[in-house]
Amino acid sequence: MSELKKQPCPFCNKKELTLIENTYNIPHFGKCFLLSMKCSNCSYSKSDVEAEERKEPTSQTFKIESKKDLNIKVIRSSEATIKIPQLKMDSRPSVASIGYISNIEGLLLRFKKIIEEQRDSADDPKVRKAAKNLLKKLWKVELGEAPLKITIEDPSGNSAIISEKTEVKKLK
Repeated sequence: MSELKKQPCPFCNKKELTLIENTYNIPHFGKCFLLSMKCSNCSYSKSDVEAEERKEPTSQTFKIESKKDLNIKVIRSSEATIKIPQLKMDSRPSVASIGYISNIEGLLLRFKKIIEEQRDSADDPKVRKAAKNLLKKLWKVELGEAPLKITIEDPSGNSAIISEKTEVKKLK
C-alpha cells in the first residue's frame, strides 16, 4: 500500500488530501489497483479501480439464484454502469462515481440504500409504496428465494463479476 499525505485538495486547495493506492491480485481478473483520495478538511473523496492490463469494453451479466451467490466478488470502475432490469434501476457513471471492490451483497446494499432514501423522503404515497415493493424484492433475493440479474457495462473493461456463471460480452 502506498500513501501520500498532505497533498493539495482539488476542491478546497488545503494540503489535507491523502492519496492511497492498494494493489490486489484478483483470480480470473489479474492485478488491479484501488486508488482513493480523501480530504480531511472538506471531506472530498474519490476512489476508482484500474486493471494493470488494458481490457476490452465489456458487458457482464450474472443471475443471482441462491444466497451463496451474494458472496461473488464484484469489481466496479468509476466508468461502469450497473443495471438491474427487473427492478428498473441502474447506476450510471458521473463525476461523483466511485470504483470499488465488493461482492454482490455489497452491490445490492448500495441499491437498497438508494431505495430506502427515496422511500423515506417521498411525499407521494405511491412512490413510498413502490420503494417498499422494491425493498421486498431485494429482501427475497437476499434470502435466496428470488432470482435477479445484474449487468455491469464498462467501456474501460476494468469491471468484473468474478464467477464462472458470468456471461461476458464485448461492447462495441
